[in-house]
Amino acid sequence: MTAIQLLLIILAYFSMLMVISYLTSRNNRDTTYFDGNRSSPWILVAFGMIGSGISAVSLVSIPGDVGNNNLYFFQFILGTLAGSLFVAFVLIPVYFRLKLVSIYGYLAARFGPTTYKTGSMIFLVSQSFGAALRLLLSIKILQYAFFDALHVPYWLTIGAVLALIWLYTHKSGIRTIVWTDALQSAFLITVIVISILSIRHALGLSFTGMLQAIHQDPHARLFDWAPGSGTNFFKQFVSGFLITIALVGLDQSMMQKTLTVGNARDAGKNVLSFSFFIALAQTLFLGLGVLMYLFAVGKGIPLATGEGKFLHTDDLYPLLTLHYFGATGAIAFLIAVIASTFASIDACITALTTALSSFPSGTARALLSTLYSGLRATPTDPCLACICSGFFPGCGFGKGWRRRPACPPHC
Repeated sequence: MTAIQLLLIILAYFSMLMVISYLTSRNNRDTTYFDGNRSSPWILVAFGMIGSGISAVSLVSIPGDVGNNNLYFFQFILGTLAGSLFVAFVLIPVYFRLKLVSIYGYLAARFGPTTYKTGSMIFLVSQSFGAALRLLLSIKILQYAFFDALHVPYWLTIGAVLALIWLYTHKSGIRTIVWTDALQSAFLITVIVISILSIRHALGLSFTGMLQAIHQDPHARLFDWAPGSGTNFFKQFVSGFLITIALVGLDQSMMQKTLTVGNARDAGKNVLSFSFFIALAQTLFLGLGVLMYLFAVGKGIPLATGEGKFLHTDDLYPLLTLHYFGATGAIAFLIAVIASTFASIDACITALTTALSSFPSGTARALLSTLYSGLRATPTDPCLACICSGFFPGCGFGKGWRRRPACPPHC
């Protein structure tokens, strides 16, 4: 792929995002950036959250991991579905009852402004590191697949991506992101389907024959019941359940889109629909993984191994798309990486802005001061025992901590 072709594809893709940004930036209110006027269609939000839930790293790692761990990731997917039920029926009603824009506003209602700001600051720090890591790994994939060959420096790619995201989100924030992420999710799913069909065509299989080939492949094992295995069913299921609660239900960047829906009932539908959509997408990734290894074996592509396992499994999908699927495969992979990168980073930036808006000053000094005031013991702040019992009533975790006599009445 030449530099001009690459530039034209990126410009065409970005132009679509800018058109959406222009259309959604009309009739804005002061709070539109944060709450999207609470008028987003729930099905659109649900579909758009696929892109936020699947990073460029997942795009290459889930199919590649099939070679070593079969389809055991499906057990994790089942756990995420269960976790979504908890988010939809336990957390969403609380957020809507309190009419929250930042979900950490619950801390303000339950424990006071100091705890709220402390929680927001912890989110700012953790989300900043998380977003930076996702961006770093996504750009690394783009560099490896495309930009290194064109001698584009790493720092320039990062700066360009951040500048492009800012350009289409700075006016309407979450209102624009709801629509752009839906478009990017559609591109992401389309690319996966294109990859599957490319392999099917290359292997000369019918649709039924493809399903049979996947079913009969040695890697097509869904469940691992071995107690000591790292991919044991119960370990994977519980992990999926807890991670979904933490990274969906308790994450501002994911919940902020859900809170743009008009009411709690539709927001619950959004979360359940999203869990179905992303489970379907991840299942397609697993099917693609089986087909990739079938393709590699059928075409005699050498794969590095060591100690009975495949090495560098994350490189397999880029290798096949760039060298064996033709120009269509390369373009599709480029669009998929760009879509997953933009969709996973833009919501983070908006969520960080929302959390930061809770502080009277955005300076580091103000943040550190808030953290200090949240950690030191004062007569008017809730103690750790009260905080624990507030979040997990009856769990007993707070019994080991000393409850101060001067705790506020709401503790």
